[in-house]
Amino acid sequence: MHRRRLPIGIQTFAKIREDDHYYVDKTGFIRQLTDQGSHYFLSRPRRFGKSLLLDTLGELFSGNEPLFRGLAIHPHWDWGTRFPVIRFSFGGGMVRDAEDLDRRILDLLHRNQRALGLTCRDTADAVSCFAELLEGAHAATGQRVVVLVDEYDKPILDHLTDPATARTMRDGLRNLYSVIKDNDAHIRFVFLTGVSKFSKVSIFSGLNNLRDITVSADYSALCGYTETDVETVFAPELPGLDRAEIRRWYNGYNWMGEAVYNPFDLLLLFQEREFRTWWFETGTPTFLVDQLTERGFYTPRLAGLRADEALLSAFDVDRLAPEALLWQTGYLTFTGSRRIGARLEYTLGYPNLEVEMALNDSLAKAFVSQPGQASELASGLYDVLVAGDFAPLRTHLTSLFAAIPHQWHDGHPLARYEGFYASVFYSHLAALGLDLRAEDATSLGRIDLTLKFNAQVWLFEFKVVEQAPAGRALQQLKDRRYADKYRALGQPIHLIGIEFSQEQRTLVGFEVETT
Repeated sequence: MHRRRLPIGIQTFAKIREDDHYYVDKTGFIRQLTDQGSHYFLSRPRRFGKSLLLDTLGELFSGNEPLFRGLAIHPHWDWGTRFPVIRFSFGGGMVRDAEDLDRRILDLLHRNQRALGLTCRDTADAVSCFAELLEGAHAATGQRVVVLVDEYDKPILDHLTDPATARTMRDGLRNLYSVIKDNDAHIRFVFLTGVSKFSKVSIFSGLNNLRDITVSADYSALCGYTETDVETVFAPELPGLDRAEIRRWYNGYNWMGEAVYNPFDLLLLFQEREFRTWWFETGTPTFLVDQLTERGFYTPRLAGLRADEALLSAFDVDRLAPEALLWQTGYLTFTGSRRIGARLEYTLGYPNLEVEMALNDSLAKAFVSQPGQASELASGLYDVLVAGDFAPLRTHLTSLFAAIPHQWHDGHPLARYEGFYASVFYSHLAALGLDLRAEDATSLGRIDLTLKFNAQVWLFEFKVVEQAPAGRALQQLKDRRYADKYRALGQPIHLIGIEFSQEQRTLVGFEVETT
């Protein structure tokens, strides 16, 4: 088997094709797109190959036939027709204010003028220049124009912690994108990509013919690598790697169709031959973690959220639903859907082990507020679980909750309820990458946390009491016969009731019964 170069970080189609890199052929999807429509929008998380997809489209419409020999689209494309292409990319650097955004757009327009051999009469007005370029390119070539916009939303996303600046960015970009709507007669094809899916009203107002294929089953695998891609294209890289582990760590992203791997993860795995949180390490989701902790989000819900179509689509600067933020940034993915009358409801969950483990590690560190201490506590928890000794487990839990700053308790109403303690311990456990289930359903209720580890089953129930332990947590585990669900495994089952004092904000009750 011939081993090729790994295209890590390469977003240029020509470079991949000419320099003997691995390439997963996406041109079958591209043919379908060009046959069925002309105006598209796609949202995908970072490092999923969006830029490469747009560059491929640019080379295709430019008629660079040699690059496509042997690919699915080659025999079906009219190579005698070349279209003028206008490209915008906001991926590089940070745009800091309105003036900076204007300069960036004018610079991009200037580059397109050079590429097209045209000059705008008004080089200081971005909207006027863009419209003039579309009309001029059409007139000069006799072909309508192809418009490709990469990272259309990055100037907004870079300022989500500063809503006023984010709104300024949104309004400036909306002015630019409105040119597409007003010049449809000069346009052959439009494709916009980004991480977020801002509502059409907020940023694409009036662009009614823009088809959003983000959750189209036909295009679920438009970006990313499928199981078949891994087994065929990357077959030379697989010897020595456990296929089941590759799947568990990195597969599972789904947009209501075929599941895919994050390309960046797999390429780094093939290069380093080591399972690590490659994608997550490239961008710590500080803003996301802050949003979840500040809003008192019940983190065990992350493993099985439900959200309707409207909630996931209503993403804007002034309305940042945590569910939409988690899904659009790739920390949750679709695991199912159902119709409830006329309403479409989605089920969301972690795509894979990498995301579950790394996101909860960040959340656990945010709860404790001292990353070094949180890492030490996580290591200690693993040792306690391996030993299977419950006295050290109680000591460990006391230390864990003592490490949470008092201002967290004072500023968050959730801290007075079981949900807070379950959230902290859940993220603490999930950061270890163990087999953990939150709100584990049984015929008589839901277990707060179920852990399957070291040929044993651990069932946790949390209660907040007034001051002294009341024994209610363990009693609930027994009364509802939660252990029955796991008896067929033939493994020891530990019922662990944990109680916290509402006033003292510390662990006051810890009871264990093994069955």
